[in-house]
Amino acid sequence: MKRQLLASLALMSSLAFPSALKAEPTKGYYTMDALGCMIVQECTDGVVQVWGADHLEELFPNSDWNLVKEEFARMMNALSQVGVSVYIAPEKYFPVGHRGVYHTVSNNFYLNRTYVHRPHVMMTVMRHEGWHAAQDCMAGTIKNSMIAIIKPEEAVPPVWREMVERSYPKSAVPWEAEAQWAGRTGRMTQDALEACAEGSMWEKYPPTPMTKAWLKENGYITK
Repeated sequence: MKRQLLASLALMSSLAFPSALKAEPTKGYYTMDALGCMIVQECTDGVVQVWGADHLEELFPNSDWNLVKEEFARMMNALSQVGVSVYIAPEKYFPVGHRGVYHTVSNNFYLNRTYVHRPHVMMTVMRHEGWHAAQDCMAGTIKNSMIAIIKPEEAVPPVWREMVERSYPKSAVPWEAEAQWAGRTGRMTQDALEACAEGSMWEKYPPTPMTKAWLKENGYITK
């Protein structure tokens, strides 16, 4: 049975998008409404844009960032080149248990401050959400709202697919399974983002047949 490998999604790593957006979330904090209010940048209390690795040391001075600093810096550099901004935000703007979100329309992603003060958690979430940005790039350009898987589905280790199948709707599994894999694999997301920034995404990561057909149909590639 064929799976859909290309989709248009406004929100990755979350399951819905709120309809009412005001300066204060109408349904309260810790809801999808609060998340949406933050994403459209109407709810901004405590939301801080991250400028680089050195900024982490200012935000979380009691954590040791030395082991992850280089990878984080290279990811931030690539994200900056392709126009993706990274924000750290208070827990109140996230549904319970959500550690981060990437928004394919604004090309921003947001990290839950409660979790990311720990370097290993920061990198897991950064890699995961950064992989969604790379999926955005794979689908033609990061400036559209389309996303595409980067690896063939059969290349994803079964442990990540099985974990995602227990937590996400079936329609999200292809994208989330490889994002879970990338989130726990050092430099995997860094490499994909740097390929995007360099304009070599499809050379380094040959598109799956369905994605390739879509890219040709829409004029992104000619061969």
